[in-house]
Amino acid sequence: QITTVSGNEFLLQSDIDFLILEWFHAIKNAIDRLPKEQRITSRNLEFKLRRSSSIELLNNLDTESKEPKPEHRKSLIFRLNYSASDTNDRNRVKSRLKKFISRRPSLKTLQEKGLIKDQIFGSHLHLVCEHEKSTVPKFVSLCIKAVERRGLDVDGIYRVSGNLATIQKLRFVVNQEETLNLDDSQWEDIHVVTGALKMFFRELPEPLFPYQYFEPFVEAIKIPDNATRIKSIRSLVKKLPRPNYDTMKILFEHLQKIAAKESVNLMSTQSLGIVFGPTLLRPEKETGNMAVHMLYQNQIVELMLNEYSKIFGSEED
Repeated sequence: QITTVSGNEFLLQSDIDFLILEWFHAIKNAIDRLPKEQRITSRNLEFKLRRSSSIELLNNLDTESKEPKPEHRKSLIFRLNYSASDTNDRNRVKSRLKKFISRRPSLKTLQEKGLIKDQIFGSHLHLVCEHEKSTVPKFVSLCIKAVERRGLDVDGIYRVSGNLATIQKLRFVVNQEETLNLDDSQWEDIHVVTGALKMFFRELPEPLFPYQYFEPFVEAIKIPDNATRIKSIRSLVKKLPRPNYDTMKILFEHLQKIAAKESVNLMSTQSLGIVFGPTLLRPEKETGNMAVHMLYQNQIVELMLNEYSKIFGSEED
């Protein structure tokens, strides 16, 4: 979210990491090119733009300013003139909050007492599967079935973002309830379902392609000979933990069906590689080679979609 000097607010939203990065650099470069006198350096200007957002900003203002204040701003001025007792009250509240936070029971304790259910989003894949006694998370299967029922022909499926507030609502429902009906009218926008599925994979503490496999997959995609490259990637896929392999297989089979409808939904294997590459495959520690890594991430997903039967098929195939 961006707030301009004039007070206008803009919300830029995307699920594609490299696109967000491009926006960030474009905005930062535009700000850096502004003359110094046009930048927001005045504390009074900052107050005018942000006074409605948080009372904490008022604490940072210069309370000793001698600038005359209009009559109609008296309601705001009194907040700046805190007395010593006000300061003591605030410190007392902060101290109590710190004690409360330090005494809170841990998440594990609350889960053991049944006060908080095991989370689906943000949990390790193998833990979700162990809890559900499966090798593919139920939420992943439900999303895939919903998309294949009513989303294969939708223009830009998986590329177009759904309403973020509704996606977060779906995320909350999944984490709190055991049953989920994705055919309910509140989830009728299929982009909400695809957005939630991408969010599930994005929030895995360790991606679908485990960290230890990142470099081996990158090295495999660099192999010049296509047959050797496919064989190398197939060998790596077969070594994956069972939940990762089974979830990956059902997901890529699904994405193949999306790509098969490219003439209608305009989503080629290359487009799907761009969307899912950084989500499913990323290094444990980001380095300066982010752009290079992103290229390989996309290429790996694209190759695995194009050569799905060779990579996930049986030895005889």
